[in-house]
Amino acid sequence: MFNAKFLLTISLLLSFPLLFLFIPRILPHKRTQIQNDAVLFRRATLSGGTAVSTTNHKPKIAFLFLTNTDLHFAPLWQLFFQSNEPLYNIYIHADPSSNITSPGGVFSGRFIAAQKTQRAHPTLISAARRLLATALLDDPLNSYFAVVSQYCIPLHSFKYLYNSLFFKSPFPMHRSFIEILDGEPQIWERYIARGKNVMLPEVPFEQFRVGSQFFVLTQKHALVVVRDRRLWRKFKLPCLNLDSCYPEEHYFPTLLSMEDPDGCTRYTLTRVNWTGSVGGHPHTYGPREISPQLIHGLRDSNSSYSFMFARKFSPDCLRPLMDIAEKVIFRD
Repeated sequence: MFNAKFLLTISLLLSFPLLFLFIPRILPHKRTQIQNDAVLFRRATLSGGTAVSTTNHKPKIAFLFLTNTDLHFAPLWQLFFQSNEPLYNIYIHADPSSNITSPGGVFSGRFIAAQKTQRAHPTLISAARRLLATALLDDPLNSYFAVVSQYCIPLHSFKYLYNSLFFKSPFPMHRSFIEILDGEPQIWERYIARGKNVMLPEVPFEQFRVGSQFFVLTQKHALVVVRDRRLWRKFKLPCLNLDSCYPEEHYFPTLLSMEDPDGCTRYTLTRVNWTGSVGGHPHTYGPREISPQLIHGLRDSNSSYSFMFARKFSPDCLRPLMDIAEKVIFRD
């Protein structure tokens, strides 16, 4: 009896090192994921970005696709990017739990190391920050960073967008195009979604902002986002009221409004139709709505600039969009 107990004790003691060796391989290791992000953001911050001022090195636009489904409009984007290879880079953050397949073409090899995302959760902030950090490290010529979703489409040709950002008015040079709003309905409920005083003292209610999760940032502001620790400590906290919790719509506008309000236009280049929204989602366009008139209408803004992207489109809109791509969408 004594020998049996002794042998069992020895066996358990010997098994502990094996558990520490194999458990990290069997179970997801959240701490490792957090450490990997911290290393990525630190490297991107230390890179410091590189201002491009010579004509021998043309600045680029980094397109950051944030998706949890296949890129249904890849053929349309393929036409958009066609013949403009030296002027852009593509990075895709695809939810690893969604079995997303690569559409090939210009999207081949563009997937970055990704983690699971969830609506009404700070993982969407993390995904956007991961995209920005990867793009900053990958190519110092990336000068603008456009975050788009799988349901976004371009409203103009690539050359029109490129020239508008770098050469033409009315777009102000070296400013970020991000929606920044205050005084919106339900902004108090959104502010206290994690608890009444949780955001203090870093984020007073008077400085809390609302905006779109899809934006175009300058290199300077991309660095502001990836190096931030102070506000991120607040916005990564779990929400108690999920009905009022949209972290990705609050973090970026609040951070940039606090850090550099004059460096932001306070409007987005992505058109969204909130008429008839359902469950916090904007109107989704169907194939019967696609027409030249729709594209022209989506471009129009209440200012002197033109919208460059639009959402949200159902996947079966691809064919009618391709039918008018050359003659309407990419003819400026």
